[in-house]
Amino acid sequence: MRFLLALALMCSAALAQAAVQTREIRYQDADGTPLIGYYAYDDALDGKRPGIVVVHEWWGLNDYAKRRARDLAALGYNALAIDMYGDGKHTEHPQDAQAFMAAALKDPAAAARRFDAGLALLKLQPNTNKHELGAVGYCFGGKVVLDAARRGEKLDGVVSFHGALVTQTPAQPGVVRAKILVEHGEADSMVTPQQVEAFKQEMAAAGADMTFVGIPGAKHGFTNPDADRLSHGEHGGPDIGYDKAADESSWRDMQAFFKQAFK
Repeated sequence: MRFLLALALMCSAALAQAAVQTREIRYQDADGTPLIGYYAYDDALDGKRPGIVVVHEWWGLNDYAKRRARDLAALGYNALAIDMYGDGKHTEHPQDAQAFMAAALKDPAAAARRFDAGLALLKLQPNTNKHELGAVGYCFGGKVVLDAARRGEKLDGVVSFHGALVTQTPAQPGVVRAKILVEHGEADSMVTPQQVEAFKQEMAAAGADMTFVGIPGAKHGFTNPDADRLSHGEHGGPDIGYDKAADESSWRDMQAFFKQAFK
C-alpha cells in the first residue's frame, strides 16, 4: 500500500512538472507594426523540438487561437500563435472581422512580411529546432499558411483547417517546398465547389505534395466550439458551425501529418 501511494505521488509530481508554459511576446513586422505573439511550450521536454506557427481565424488573436497553441505544445511542439492584425486585436463582430481581414490581405507582400515576422520570432526561441518548422491556420489563417506554402517558405508542412482557398498569388511549378494538408468541410458555404476544384488544379500544376480531406456535413469553422454561438451573435453571424467529430478527426489527421513531415 505504501509503495502504491509513493508511486502515485511520484506520478503526480511528474505530471505537475510536465506543464505547458505560455507567455506573450511583443514584436514588430518589417514595417514597424506592433504585434503580440502567444508562445506555448512544454518545459518538461529537453532539447530542441519542431516549431509550429498558428494563424488565427478572421476574428483575430483570440482565446481560441491561443488554445490551439497550447494544444500543440501539449503534443511536444513549440507553438506560436502570431498576430496578423496588429496589437493583438480581435473581435466577435463580423463586420469588424471582415474589415480586419480585408486590411490584412490588401497587400499580399505586407501579409507575407507579417507572417515572416512571426516565423522569425518562433525560430528565435531557444528550444525551437529551426530546421523543423510548420504552420497551421484556421479560416483566414488557413489562407495565410497556404499562401506561405505557395511562395516557397522553408516549412516542412502546413495545415489549413476550413481555410479560404482562393489567392492572388497562385503557386508556380517547383516553388512549393512544404507538404500541405487541407481539412475542408463539404458543407462550407464560404468556399464554393469551383474554388475547391481550382485549388486542386493549382496544386497539381505546381507539383505540390498536397492532401485534401473533404469532411461530409461539416460547415465553415467546424473546429471552433464557439462557432455555433458566433453564428447567432447579437450582430448577426456568418454561416459557421462546430462539428465535434470533424474537429477530432481533423486534429488526428494533423498529428499524423506532422509526424510524417518532420521525419
